[in-house]
Amino acid sequence: MAHVHADAPFVPLGMAVLTVSDTRGFDEDGSGDLLSGRLTEAGHALVARQIVPDDIYRIRAVVSEWVARDDVQAILVNGGTGFTPRDRTPEALTPLFDKAIDGYGELFRQLSFATIGSSTIQSRAVAGVANRTLIFAMPGSPKACATAWDEILAAQLDARTRPCNFVAMVLPEAERCGSRQGAGHGAGVGA
Repeated sequence: MAHVHADAPFVPLGMAVLTVSDTRGFDEDGSGDLLSGRLTEAGHALVARQIVPDDIYRIRAVVSEWVARDDVQAILVNGGTGFTPRDRTPEALTPLFDKAIDGYGELFRQLSFATIGSSTIQSRAVAGVANRTLIFAMPGSPKACATAWDEILAAQLDARTRPCNFVAMVLPEAERCGSRQGAGHGAGVGA
């Protein structure tokens, strides 16, 4: 089980929040508000926030721009992960990934099963790394965003989490994952 290592320093990340919706503006964006609030409460910096319609190329354009920025280490995308004809977020993001983080979607669905039962099979939550930037996509409901942040992302985007976290992947100077150091092992996550 992951735990916070008391001696490790907290490393604030620059994060961007993208809401994918054909109907919501900032006044109705409870999920974007929730993610923005959670990440800043945790000590990270919200460096960009935007809402785009559920269009593959508009989603991809915004995320591509953020991936190229030096001040963005993680992107949180909410919405467009279901099975309706307009849900296109996974199709927009997966071509950008240098590496997929398959365990994120698997764990998200496992955690969601406790509250929504077998309906969790309709979630296409995906994650990956592009240009040393973490990208996590989740359903657009505030409850789903809370599950993703509270149960997965808060710990994995905290350099103090042991045995491993994702910070070493995006900040080369960050402390490496302790369980992967030593004889016969690489220097850290992704080594």
